[in-house]
Amino acid sequence: MKLKMILFLMFFYFAQLASAQKVFSVDRANQADVKVFVVKYENQSDLKVFIVKYENQAGDNSGKWFFTKYANQAKKKIFFVEYENQADLKIFFVEHENQAGWRNNSKKHILY
Repeated sequence: MKLKMILFLMFFYFAQLASAQKVFSVDRANQADVKVFVVKYENQSDLKVFIVKYENQAGDNSGKWFFTKYANQAKKKIFFVEYENQADLKIFFVEHENQAGWRNNSKKHILY
């Protein structure tokens, strides 16, 4: 019985980790966990983001994002700000999956 409980808790814990990059875009800044600004150039970003097509492709804080349909399905709610100085995180969208990743590791904690 204890083994089943331990296995269940481990599964639940790792399932939460795997969902770290499921995001939902909210309409208002006060609803967001993270305020995001999209920069024009890769070298200005904290994180290079690749948008995946399927939920199971979302990374574990590696820059692979899946946008959910509903806020309660997401690990983080984000709001896209208009100005760079309003942002907690600066991102750059990349075209290829292997380009995704952190450029500024000091900001990694924001998406945990």
